[in-house]
Amino acid sequence: MSTAKDQIKQILDSQPEDSTYDELLRELAFKRMVDKGLEDSKQERTISNKDMESRIKQWQQ
Repeated sequence: MSTAKDQIKQILDSQPEDSTYDELLRELAFKRMVDKGLEDSKQERTISNKDMESRIKQWQQ
Protein backbone atom coordinates (compact mmCIF):
# COMPACT_ATOMS: atom_id res chain seq x y z
CA MET A 1 0.00 0.00 0.00
CA SER A 2 1.37 3.37 -0.95
CA THR A 3 1.50 6.28 1.44
CA ALA A 4 -0.66 9.38 1.08
CA LYS A 5 2.42 11.28 -0.06
CA ASP A 6 3.10 8.71 -2.79
CA GLN A 7 -0.52 8.90 -3.95
CA ILE A 8 -0.37 12.70 -4.10
CA LYS A 9 2.85 12.57 -6.09
CA GLN A 10 1.27 10.13 -8.55
CA ILE A 11 -1.77 12.38 -9.05
CA LEU A 12 0.40 15.47 -9.51
CA ASP A 13 2.72 13.68 -11.93
CA SER A 14 -0.26 12.57 -14.05
CA GLN A 15 -1.43 16.16 -14.60
CA PRO A 16 -0.35 18.36 -17.52
CA GLU A 17 2.68 20.56 -16.89
CA ASP A 18 0.64 23.73 -17.40
CA SER A 19 -1.97 22.81 -14.77
CA THR A 20 -2.97 25.64 -12.49
CA TYR A 21 -2.82 25.52 -8.72
CA ASP A 22 -6.63 25.34 -8.60
CA GLU A 23 -6.75 22.47 -11.11
CA LEU A 24 -4.23 20.49 -9.09
CA LEU A 25 -6.15 21.08 -5.87
CA ARG A 26 -9.37 20.02 -7.60
CA GLU A 27 -7.78 16.74 -8.70
CA LEU A 28 -6.49 16.03 -5.21
CA ALA A 29 -9.86 16.84 -3.65
CA PHE A 30 -11.67 14.67 -6.21
CA LYS A 31 -9.42 11.69 -5.43
CA ARG A 32 -10.03 12.18 -1.70
CA MET A 33 -13.81 12.36 -2.17
CA VAL A 34 -13.85 9.20 -4.29
CA ASP A 35 -11.70 7.31 -1.78
CA LYS A 36 -13.90 8.46 1.11
CA GLY A 37 -17.05 7.45 -0.76
CA LEU A 38 -15.66 4.00 -1.52
CA GLU A 39 -14.68 3.54 2.12
CA ASP A 40 -18.15 4.66 3.26
CA SER A 41 -19.72 2.15 0.89
CA LYS A 42 -17.42 -0.62 2.11
CA GLN A 43 -18.34 0.17 5.73
CA GLU A 44 -22.06 0.29 4.76
CA ARG A 45 -22.36 3.98 5.69
CA THR A 46 -24.64 4.78 2.77
CA ILE A 47 -28.35 5.17 2.14
CA SER A 48 -30.49 4.23 -0.83
CA ASN A 49 -31.42 6.69 -3.57
CA LYS A 50 -35.05 6.40 -2.47
CA ASP A 51 -34.16 7.41 1.10
CA MET A 52 -32.06 10.30 -0.17
CA GLU A 53 -34.90 11.47 -2.41
CA SER A 54 -37.23 11.44 0.60
CA ARG A 55 -34.76 13.48 2.67
CA ILE A 56 -34.33 16.07 -0.09
CA LYS A 57 -38.10 16.46 -0.44
CA GLN A 58 -38.29 17.16 3.31
CA TRP A 59 -35.72 19.97 2.91
CA GLN A 60 -37.96 21.68 0.39
CA GLN A 61 -40.87 21.98 2.82
